[in-house]
Amino acid sequence: MPEIVAITGATGFIGRAIVRHLHEAGYPLRALVRSDASRRLLQGQVEEFIAGDLSDLGALEQLASGASAVVHCAGVVRGVTQADFDRVNVEGVRRLVTVLRQPGRPTRLLSLSSLAAREPQLSFYALSKRRGEQVLEQEGEGLQWLALRPPAVYGPGDRELVPLLRLMARGLAPVPGRREARFSMLYVEDLARLVHAWLRRDAVDSGLYSLHDGRAGGYSWAEVAAIVEGICGRRVRLLPLPATLLSLLARANRRFAPLLGRAPMLTPEKLRELRHPDWVCDNEAIGRVLDWSPRVGLEEGLRNTPGWR
Repeated sequence: MPEIVAITGATGFIGRAIVRHLHEAGYPLRALVRSDASRRLLQGQVEEFIAGDLSDLGALEQLASGASAVVHCAGVVRGVTQADFDRVNVEGVRRLVTVLRQPGRPTRLLSLSSLAAREPQLSFYALSKRRGEQVLEQEGEGLQWLALRPPAVYGPGDRELVPLLRLMARGLAPVPGRREARFSMLYVEDLARLVHAWLRRDAVDSGLYSLHDGRAGGYSWAEVAAIVEGICGRRVRLLPLPATLLSLLARANRRFAPLLGRAPMLTPEKLRELRHPDWVCDNEAIGRVLDWSPRVGLEEGLRNTPGWR
Protein backbone atom coordinates (compact mmCIF):
# COMPACT_ATOMS: atom_id res chain seq x y z
CA MET A 1 0.00 0.00 0.00
CA PRO A 2 1.35 3.48 -0.83
CA GLU A 3 2.64 5.60 2.05
CA ILE A 4 0.67 8.63 3.17
CA VAL A 5 0.89 11.78 1.05
CA ALA A 6 0.45 15.20 2.67
CA ILE A 7 -1.24 17.98 0.73
CA THR A 8 -1.89 21.70 1.18
CA GLY A 9 -4.55 23.60 -0.74
CA ALA A 10 -6.65 20.45 -0.98
CA THR A 11 -9.96 22.32 -1.27
CA GLY A 12 -8.90 24.52 -4.19
CA PHE A 13 -9.82 23.76 -7.78
CA ILE A 14 -6.52 22.03 -8.59
CA GLY A 15 -6.06 20.56 -5.12
CA ARG A 16 -9.44 18.82 -5.21
CA ALA A 17 -8.64 17.25 -8.58
CA ILE A 18 -5.33 15.95 -7.19
CA VAL A 19 -7.02 14.63 -4.05
CA ARG A 20 -9.68 12.86 -6.12
CA HIS A 21 -7.12 11.28 -8.45
CA LEU A 22 -4.75 10.12 -5.70
CA HIS A 23 -7.61 8.77 -3.59
CA GLU A 24 -8.86 6.72 -6.53
CA ALA A 25 -5.29 5.49 -7.06
CA GLY A 26 -5.20 4.18 -3.49
CA TYR A 27 -3.03 6.77 -1.76
CA PRO A 28 -3.84 7.58 1.87
CA LEU A 29 -3.99 11.37 2.17
CA ARG A 30 -3.43 13.89 4.94
CA ALA A 31 -4.65 17.45 4.31
CA LEU A 32 -3.99 20.81 5.93
CA VAL A 33 -7.37 22.51 6.40
CA ARG A 34 -8.56 25.75 7.98
CA SER A 35 -12.21 24.98 8.69
CA ASP A 36 -14.82 22.30 9.32
CA ALA A 37 -16.34 23.17 5.95
CA SER A 38 -13.08 22.10 4.30
CA ARG A 39 -13.19 18.80 6.18
CA ARG A 40 -16.73 18.14 4.99
CA LEU A 41 -15.74 18.92 1.41
CA LEU A 42 -12.98 16.31 1.47
CA GLN A 43 -14.68 13.71 3.67
CA GLY A 44 -14.33 10.21 2.29
CA GLN A 45 -11.26 11.07 0.22
CA VAL A 46 -8.83 12.22 2.92
CA GLU A 47 -7.90 9.95 5.85
CA GLU A 48 -6.50 12.59 8.18
CA PHE A 49 -6.94 16.32 8.66
CA ILE A 50 -4.53 18.77 10.26
CA ALA A 51 -6.10 22.02 11.44
CA GLY A 52 -4.07 25.10 10.55
CA ASP A 53 -2.54 27.04 7.70
CA LEU A 54 0.85 27.87 6.20
CA SER A 55 1.60 30.39 8.95
CA ASP A 56 1.46 27.65 11.62
CA LEU A 57 4.78 25.79 11.96
CA GLY A 58 3.26 23.33 14.41
CA ALA A 59 0.52 22.38 11.98
CA LEU A 60 3.06 21.98 9.18
CA GLU A 61 5.16 19.68 11.38
CA GLN A 62 2.09 17.52 12.04
CA LEU A 63 1.25 17.54 8.33
CA ALA A 64 4.71 16.30 7.33
CA SER A 65 5.28 13.81 10.15
CA GLY A 66 5.42 10.27 8.78
CA ALA A 67 4.44 11.30 5.25
CA SER A 68 6.31 10.03 2.21
CA ALA A 69 5.90 13.25 0.23
CA VAL A 70 4.24 16.66 0.33
CA VAL A 71 2.16 18.14 -2.49
CA HIS A 72 1.94 21.90 -1.98
CA CYS A 73 -1.05 23.43 -3.81
CA ALA A 74 -1.99 26.24 -1.43
CA GLY A 75 -1.56 29.73 -2.80
CA VAL A 76 -3.05 33.20 -3.10
CA VAL A 77 -4.28 34.46 -6.49
CA ARG A 78 -6.04 37.64 -5.33
CA GLY A 79 -4.51 40.59 -3.55
CA VAL A 80 -3.96 44.33 -3.57
CA THR A 81 -0.32 44.63 -2.45
CA GLN A 82 2.85 42.61 -2.92
CA ALA A 83 2.68 41.65 0.75
CA ASP A 84 -0.77 40.10 0.21
CA PHE A 85 0.76 37.59 -2.18
CA ASP A 86 4.15 37.09 -0.52
CA ARG A 87 2.56 36.17 2.81
CA VAL A 88 1.45 32.82 1.39
CA ASN A 89 3.21 32.30 -1.94
CA VAL A 90 6.68 33.04 -0.54
CA GLU A 91 6.65 32.76 3.24
CA GLY A 92 4.38 29.72 3.12
CA VAL A 93 6.90 27.92 0.91
CA ARG A 94 9.72 29.02 3.24
CA ARG A 95 8.01 27.60 6.35
CA LEU A 96 7.26 24.34 4.55
CA VAL A 97 10.88 24.01 3.43
CA THR A 98 12.05 24.77 6.99
CA VAL A 99 9.90 21.94 8.34
CA LEU A 100 10.92 19.44 5.65
CA ARG A 101 14.62 20.06 6.27
CA GLN A 102 14.26 18.84 9.85
CA PRO A 103 15.54 15.30 10.57
CA GLY A 104 13.01 12.58 9.95
CA ARG A 105 10.79 14.63 7.67
CA PRO A 106 9.92 13.67 4.07
CA THR A 107 12.42 15.01 1.57
CA ARG A 108 10.10 14.96 -1.44
CA LEU A 109 8.17 18.14 -2.23
CA LEU A 110 6.08 19.03 -5.27
CA SER A 111 5.18 22.72 -5.25
CA LEU A 112 2.58 24.22 -7.57
CA SER A 113 4.01 27.43 -8.99
CA SER A 114 2.73 29.13 -12.16
CA LEU A 115 3.83 29.94 -15.67
CA ALA A 116 3.39 33.57 -14.58
CA ALA A 117 6.65 33.18 -12.60
CA ARG A 118 8.44 33.28 -15.96
CA GLU A 119 7.57 36.99 -16.19
CA PRO A 120 7.89 38.24 -12.59
CA GLN A 121 7.96 41.90 -13.64
CA LEU A 122 4.33 41.79 -14.74
CA SER A 123 2.45 41.47 -11.47
CA PHE A 124 2.58 41.04 -7.71
CA TYR A 125 1.31 37.48 -8.19
CA ALA A 126 3.95 36.58 -10.78
CA LEU A 127 6.73 38.00 -8.62
CA SER A 128 5.48 36.14 -5.54
CA LYS A 129 5.47 32.87 -7.46
CA ARG A 130 9.01 33.50 -8.69
CA ARG A 131 10.13 34.34 -5.16
CA GLY A 132 8.56 31.09 -3.96
CA GLU A 133 10.61 29.21 -6.56
CA GLN A 134 13.73 31.04 -5.39
CA VAL A 135 13.10 29.82 -1.85
CA LEU A 136 13.28 26.27 -3.19
CA GLU A 137 16.38 27.01 -5.26
CA GLN A 138 18.23 28.75 -2.43
CA GLU A 139 16.98 26.97 0.69
CA GLY A 140 15.86 23.55 -0.54
CA GLU A 141 19.22 21.81 -0.19
CA GLY A 142 18.72 18.19 0.82
CA LEU A 143 15.20 18.06 -0.59
CA GLN A 144 14.00 16.46 -3.80
CA TRP A 145 11.77 19.31 -4.92
CA LEU A 146 9.90 19.97 -8.10
CA ALA A 147 8.16 23.26 -8.91
CA LEU A 148 5.49 23.01 -11.60
CA ARG A 149 4.75 25.96 -13.87
CA PRO A 150 1.35 25.17 -15.38
CA PRO A 151 -0.33 27.57 -17.82
CA ALA A 152 -4.08 28.29 -17.62
CA VAL A 153 -5.64 25.21 -15.98
CA TYR A 154 -9.32 24.41 -16.54
CA GLY A 155 -11.78 21.56 -16.17
CA PRO A 156 -14.56 20.36 -13.86
CA GLY A 157 -14.70 22.54 -10.76
CA ASP A 158 -13.11 25.59 -12.38
CA ARG A 159 -14.78 28.92 -11.60
CA GLU A 160 -12.38 31.36 -13.25
CA LEU A 161 -12.69 30.33 -16.91
CA VAL A 162 -16.38 29.33 -16.90
CA PRO A 163 -17.76 32.92 -17.02
CA LEU A 164 -15.64 33.60 -20.11
CA LEU A 165 -16.78 30.35 -21.72
CA ARG A 166 -20.41 31.27 -21.06
CA LEU A 167 -19.94 34.50 -23.00
CA MET A 168 -18.28 32.62 -25.83
CA ALA A 169 -21.11 30.09 -25.91
CA ARG A 170 -23.45 33.05 -26.49
CA GLY A 171 -21.41 34.26 -29.42
CA LEU A 172 -18.88 36.75 -28.00
CA ALA A 173 -15.21 36.12 -27.12
CA PRO A 174 -13.74 39.04 -25.13
CA VAL A 175 -10.06 39.57 -25.98
CA PRO A 176 -8.17 41.50 -23.27
CA GLY A 177 -4.96 41.86 -25.26
CA ARG A 178 -3.64 41.42 -28.75
CA ARG A 179 -5.56 39.21 -31.15
CA GLU A 180 -2.31 37.45 -32.07
CA ALA A 181 -1.42 36.61 -28.45
CA ARG A 182 -0.82 32.92 -27.83
CA PHE A 183 -1.17 30.85 -24.67
CA SER A 184 -0.94 27.25 -23.56
CA MET A 185 -3.70 25.42 -21.70
CA LEU A 186 -3.88 22.36 -19.46
CA TYR A 187 -6.76 20.13 -18.43
CA VAL A 188 -6.83 19.70 -14.66
CA GLU A 189 -7.00 15.90 -14.72
CA ASP A 190 -3.78 15.79 -16.74
CA LEU A 191 -2.13 17.87 -14.04
CA ALA A 192 -3.40 15.44 -11.39
CA ARG A 193 -2.00 12.54 -13.42
CA LEU A 194 1.39 14.23 -13.46
CA VAL A 195 1.41 14.45 -9.67
CA HIS A 196 0.65 10.72 -9.57
CA ALA A 197 3.50 10.05 -12.01
CA TRP A 198 5.86 12.03 -9.77
CA LEU A 199 4.84 10.01 -6.71
CA ARG A 200 5.47 6.74 -8.57
CA ARG A 201 8.98 7.84 -9.48
CA ASP A 202 11.57 7.30 -6.74
CA ALA A 203 13.70 10.29 -7.66
CA VAL A 204 13.31 13.26 -9.98
CA ASP A 205 15.89 15.97 -10.55
CA SER A 206 14.97 19.07 -8.59
CA GLY A 207 14.01 22.02 -10.77
CA LEU A 208 11.36 24.14 -12.46
CA TYR A 209 9.14 22.37 -14.98
CA SER A 210 6.52 23.79 -17.32
CA LEU A 211 3.75 21.64 -18.79
CA HIS A 212 0.80 21.98 -21.17
CA ASP A 213 -1.82 19.96 -23.04
CA GLY A 214 0.46 18.87 -25.87
CA ARG A 215 -0.46 21.50 -28.43
CA ALA A 216 2.84 22.94 -29.63
CA GLY A 217 2.67 26.69 -29.94
CA GLY A 218 -0.45 26.96 -27.78
CA TYR A 219 -3.65 28.67 -28.88
CA SER A 220 -4.76 32.05 -30.20
CA TRP A 221 -8.08 33.62 -29.20
CA ALA A 222 -9.38 32.89 -32.71
CA GLU A 223 -8.45 29.22 -32.37
CA VAL A 224 -10.22 28.93 -29.02
CA ALA A 225 -13.27 30.65 -30.50
CA ALA A 226 -13.28 28.17 -33.38
CA ILE A 227 -13.22 25.24 -30.94
CA VAL A 228 -16.14 26.73 -29.00
CA GLU A 229 -17.99 27.25 -32.30
CA GLY A 230 -17.57 23.56 -33.09
CA ILE A 231 -18.88 22.52 -29.67
CA CYS A 232 -21.82 24.93 -29.51
CA GLY A 233 -22.75 25.03 -33.18
CA ARG A 234 -22.89 28.81 -33.39
CA ARG A 235 -20.58 31.56 -34.56
CA VAL A 236 -18.30 33.16 -31.97
CA ARG A 237 -17.07 36.69 -32.70
CA LEU A 238 -13.90 38.13 -31.20
CA LEU A 239 -14.53 41.27 -29.16
CA PRO A 240 -11.28 43.18 -28.49
CA LEU A 241 -11.56 45.05 -25.19
CA PRO A 242 -10.12 48.59 -25.16
CA ALA A 243 -6.99 48.84 -23.03
CA THR A 244 -8.17 52.18 -21.61
CA LEU A 245 -11.45 50.71 -20.38
CA LEU A 246 -9.74 47.71 -18.79
CA SER A 247 -7.22 49.97 -17.12
CA LEU A 248 -9.98 52.14 -15.65
CA LEU A 249 -11.79 49.06 -14.31
CA ALA A 250 -8.59 47.67 -12.82
CA ARG A 251 -7.73 50.92 -11.07
CA ALA A 252 -11.30 51.26 -9.76
CA ASN A 253 -11.14 47.71 -8.40
CA ARG A 254 -8.00 48.55 -6.46
CA ARG A 255 -9.38 51.81 -5.13
CA PHE A 256 -12.65 50.33 -3.88
CA ALA A 257 -11.29 46.97 -2.68
CA PRO A 258 -11.30 48.09 1.00
CA LEU A 259 -14.98 49.05 0.72
CA LEU A 260 -15.90 45.75 -0.94
CA GLY A 261 -14.11 43.75 1.74
CA ARG A 262 -12.40 41.38 -0.70
CA ALA A 263 -9.42 41.45 -2.98
CA PRO A 264 -10.37 41.91 -6.65
CA MET A 265 -9.17 39.60 -9.41
CA LEU A 266 -8.67 42.35 -11.99
CA THR A 267 -5.99 44.81 -10.85
CA PRO A 268 -3.53 46.88 -12.92
CA GLU A 269 -0.90 44.17 -12.34
CA LYS A 270 -3.24 41.34 -13.31
CA LEU A 271 -4.16 43.27 -16.42
CA ARG A 272 -0.49 43.29 -17.47
CA GLU A 273 -0.53 39.50 -17.16
CA LEU A 274 -3.70 39.21 -19.25
CA ARG A 275 -2.31 41.47 -21.98
CA HIS A 276 1.06 39.71 -22.20
CA PRO A 277 1.36 38.27 -25.74
CA ASP A 278 3.21 35.03 -24.99
CA TRP A 279 2.12 32.46 -22.42
CA VAL A 280 3.25 29.45 -24.47
CA CYS A 281 5.31 26.72 -22.82
CA ASP A 282 6.49 23.18 -23.60
CA ASN A 283 6.74 19.70 -22.09
CA GLU A 284 10.33 18.99 -23.11
CA ALA A 285 11.95 19.05 -19.66
CA ILE A 286 9.14 17.33 -17.77
CA GLY A 287 9.01 14.62 -20.43
CA ARG A 288 12.65 13.76 -19.72
CA VAL A 289 12.14 13.09 -16.01
CA LEU A 290 8.62 11.66 -15.73
CA ASP A 291 6.63 8.99 -17.53
CA TRP A 292 3.83 11.41 -18.32
CA SER A 293 2.22 12.96 -21.35
CA PRO A 294 -1.05 14.90 -21.61
CA ARG A 295 -4.13 13.05 -22.81
CA VAL A 296 -6.81 15.74 -23.11
CA GLY A 297 -6.80 18.51 -25.69
CA LEU A 298 -8.82 21.68 -25.44
CA GLU A 299 -11.89 20.52 -27.37
CA GLU A 300 -12.30 17.35 -25.31
CA GLY A 301 -11.51 19.21 -22.11
CA LEU A 302 -14.14 21.87 -22.78
CA ARG A 303 -16.71 19.21 -23.56
CA ASN A 304 -15.89 17.62 -20.19
CA THR A 305 -16.22 20.93 -18.32
CA PRO A 306 -19.77 21.51 -17.06
CA GLY A 307 -21.66 24.71 -16.44
CA TRP A 308 -20.86 26.89 -19.44
CA ARG A 309 -23.12 25.78 -22.31
